[in-house]
Amino acid sequence: MWDRILDRMMRDFIQRRALALTYPDGTRRVYGEADVAPVEVTLDDPALPRKIVMNTDMAVGEGYMDGRLTIAQDDLEGFLAVAVSNAKVGDRVWWRWLSALIFGARRRIDQWNPARRARENVAHHYDLSSELYELFLDADRQYSCGYFPDPSMTLDQAQEAKKHHIAGKLLLEPDMEVFEIGCGWGGMALTLARDYGVRVLGVTLSEEQHRIATRRAAEAGLQDRVRFELKDYRHVTGQFDRVVSVGMFEHVGVPHYGEYFRTVRERLKDDGVALIHTIGRTDPPGYTSPWIQKYIFPGGYCPSLSEMSKAVEKSGLYGCDVEVWRLHYAETLRHWHDRFKAREDEARALFDDRFCRMWRYYLKACETTFRHNRQCVFQYQMAKRQDAVPLSRDYLYRAPVAQVEAAE
Repeated sequence: MWDRILDRMMRDFIQRRALALTYPDGTRRVYGEADVAPVEVTLDDPALPRKIVMNTDMAVGEGYMDGRLTIAQDDLEGFLAVAVSNAKVGDRVWWRWLSALIFGARRRIDQWNPARRARENVAHHYDLSSELYELFLDADRQYSCGYFPDPSMTLDQAQEAKKHHIAGKLLLEPDMEVFEIGCGWGGMALTLARDYGVRVLGVTLSEEQHRIATRRAAEAGLQDRVRFELKDYRHVTGQFDRVVSVGMFEHVGVPHYGEYFRTVRERLKDDGVALIHTIGRTDPPGYTSPWIQKYIFPGGYCPSLSEMSKAVEKSGLYGCDVEVWRLHYAETLRHWHDRFKAREDEARALFDDRFCRMWRYYLKACETTFRHNRQCVFQYQMAKRQDAVPLSRDYLYRAPVAQVEAAE
């Protein structure tokens, strides 16, 4: 019975590209375009058809992790391209509509992130192992979208470009006080202090990130200009000239958007400027992949621009500028996946084969979603006053303070 239901689902869903599915009983069926070579997938577990029918996203991800769903030549990229390109146009298929209804109904529960739960969610991902992130990130440990104005840029160059692009939007001046919400391993704060002469308070809920960021500040001789605290952003007091947040808003959760932007407003001085950099969606509001929610980012959600803007409007902040980055994150994730795969033996020594399959699936699924679906990055600039930011974007292209001084 479950094989027949899954067969009907696949016939309805696969309209673009092609996929050949071998069922546990050995039956092979081909779906999609007839003149396209199919990606070959085999279900090696008799329970998988039922699980895929009941919760497609979770069952496919877990099946690949466990080795019960296999892809010929391990063509994960080809398989995910078929899945994501059809998902982009297949929302009206009955079972996808039903899944969206079910998971959309519970998204506020999944995204309820008070301080204690937020700390647990952060630890699940960011406290895994510092050695893991060294395997695939750039030298500065930037775990967010790089900026590729030149497609030939290396990952390290793109991450440097990202930091300076954000710094330009912050309109920094020496000795300004900057509050960074979600400081990661410290790279953004250290760059702003070193190259722009500002003072930075960065907060994180990750003990591993806090430890490494603090050590890096001391090694760089910047501990008098940069301090890192193991603290929820909602518990910070005082006011700052600038507020910046890169890759943290995805962990806030829709029920907390009002609280988040009220905090940004309260922490800003009257002439202050904030820049929020986040993954987003160009679709209407949706829900997080159940597999991503369970295994990668519990409590995480990528907002639509309408959700984000509504919360900004209610906070009393002026939206000064919104920039949409499209394929930059696809390129970033491509670099991360390839670097991870090149050092997978080291990751396997840290964890196991199942973890490595999970991590490759995560990186490649995210890349494919940015490349073939409606995922993007928003950079949202805001202020308390509408004249806090120049009326044109010319200011974005000035050189960092350190470069100007060197030229003189």
